[in-house]
Amino acid sequence: MAARWADDARLPLFLCLFAIAAPSAAGTLAARVVGVTDGDTITVLDAAKAPHKVRLAAIDAPEKGQPFGRRSKLNLSRLVYGQDARIEWTKKDRYGRIVGTVWVVSASMPCRGEPGCPKTLDAGLAQLTVGLAWHYKKYAGEQDPQQRGQYAFAEDEARARQVGLWRDAQPVPPWSWRRSRR
Repeated sequence: MAARWADDARLPLFLCLFAIAAPSAAGTLAARVVGVTDGDTITVLDAAKAPHKVRLAAIDAPEKGQPFGRRSKLNLSRLVYGQDARIEWTKKDRYGRIVGTVWVVSASMPCRGEPGCPKTLDAGLAQLTVGLAWHYKKYAGEQDPQQRGQYAFAEDEARARQVGLWRDAQPVPPWSWRRSRR
C-alpha cells in the first residue's frame, strides 16, 4: 500500500491537505506543577524535566496588584502545586505560553497522591466556582459548548453567592485593570 502511494502523484496533495487539517500545535501534556505565577498561570515540568509556562484557558484571574489577586494565586497553588497534571491544549499565546485546561486529582479523592488516581478537577473551573477568576468570554468561542456552559454557570453562581471577588460591589476585570495601567 505504501509503495502505491509513493508512486501516486496525489501524495503531495494529500500531505498538504493533511498538514492544513492537522493542528500545528496541540495535544496533551503530562507534567508536574512546580510553580504558580498567579491565579491563572502555572509552570510545569514535563517527563524530560523541560519547563513550560501554562495559561489556564478561558479564565482571567485578578492581577497581583488587584484585590483578590493574592487569594486567587494561593487558591490555585492549593489546588495544583506539586501535583501531576494533564494539560489539554490547542494553542500557545503571544508570550509562548501553552493555553489549556489543567486537570489534576481533586483533594476530595481518597486516592490522591497514588499512581493512577483519576485527574477529574479542572483547575480553571475550580477558580471560577470559588469566585477567584472571571470566565474570559473573549475566548469562550474556543471552548466546546459543554465546557463553555460549565464555565459561564460557575461564574454566574459565584456572583449570585457573592463569593470571592464577587463580594466587591464592582470588581474590576483584570483586562480592564491592565488596560488602565498602560
